[in-house]
Amino acid sequence: MGKALDMYREIASPGTVDMIERLADPLRGRSLLHVNSTRVGGGVAEILDRLVGLFADVGLKPRWEVLKGNEDFFNVTKAFHNALQGQNQLLTDDMRETYTSCVRANGDELDLEADAVVIHDPQPAGLVERRQPEIPWIWRCHIDLSRPHRDFWKFLRSYIIQYDVALFSLAKFARRLPLPQLLLLPAIDPLSDKNIELPEEEVRDRVTKMGVPLDRPIVLQVSRFDRFKDPVGVIQAFRLVRRDVACRLVLAGGTADDDPESAAVLEEVQEAVQGDPDILVLVLPPTAHRDINALQRAASVVIQKSTREGFGLTVTEAMWKGKPVVGGQVGGITNQILYGRTGYLVNSVEGAAFRLRTLIENPALAAQMGREGKEHVRRNFLITRNLRDYLALLSWLWAPRAKG
Repeated sequence: MGKALDMYREIASPGTVDMIERLADPLRGRSLLHVNSTRVGGGVAEILDRLVGLFADVGLKPRWEVLKGNEDFFNVTKAFHNALQGQNQLLTDDMRETYTSCVRANGDELDLEADAVVIHDPQPAGLVERRQPEIPWIWRCHIDLSRPHRDFWKFLRSYIIQYDVALFSLAKFARRLPLPQLLLLPAIDPLSDKNIELPEEEVRDRVTKMGVPLDRPIVLQVSRFDRFKDPVGVIQAFRLVRRDVACRLVLAGGTADDDPESAAVLEEVQEAVQGDPDILVLVLPPTAHRDINALQRAASVVIQKSTREGFGLTVTEAMWKGKPVVGGQVGGITNQILYGRTGYLVNSVEGAAFRLRTLIENPALAAQMGREGKEHVRRNFLITRNLRDYLALLSWLWAPRAKG
């Protein structure tokens, strides 16, 4: 197998790399296509950026295509994203037309030839109309579909039922469908720039250059500027904590090509923190992975106060760096934070403030939670486990066709 995979032997749980090699060996030479809606920004793009290379390293022939769309299309798919996660929206005929015309135009332009195709999330789901017979198509859903708006789900479901299998991050995200549904937990790459070990000197230098003083404990939230991440709620919680404990808040994030609302949310955040010297808002480019890494390592406590969440890989990243996490009791955050052992789950501004204060005032407790959190990630949320699960799925999907 490839040299890249060998680099994970000392990091992943024992036996993981050997299992990957055994699964990959009979699949060598097969082609695999992934399609999503953006190459930069957001967890899906970050996962694919690393995962595609590992598929190649174990002998498959992977490709990654990106759906192209204009502003109208991404406004529509952002409405889909919000409505499918429970927000009240109106699905109009114009929205349907915008979606279908853009996806069909992409179907004419994209090279969809492969031995298996993985389509990520709602934006490119309609590409399934271009599937070839006998080629397995997989729909990978990264968002929370537990309580979708009925009209939007009915529209999307008409495409999803054409797939061979649907993959969800959590069982509670799945819907009743006439096809197999499987769990595939997201994961981080411990060797990526965002997660690799950094020297303490580099951490200090990067954080200082970003204008973050290191004279007080740092509360950090790293996420896209999205209302579901509740950055304003984080600000409110921090201000409650600051009444009793000297500390700073850093809100670090950016935008994504497929999220047109993020600029408006960023403006709301900047207005909320105006004139507050203890709160720093950092707008980082999608390539600022080592800067985010350094911020997470410099933080005393990481918060992810989401009100809706797919999985929440920023929680995974923080725990990998040995940090306790205070997270909203939603989505995949509930599967990552072991309550009272790796962090705390909260449902309110006041609850978040109480737990942040507890961890800042008890550094020994925070350190113990951080140690346990890192081992929890090692066992469950590294990219090697993600790769293993994909290979097992492909073995199952390709087996009957190979025999036929």
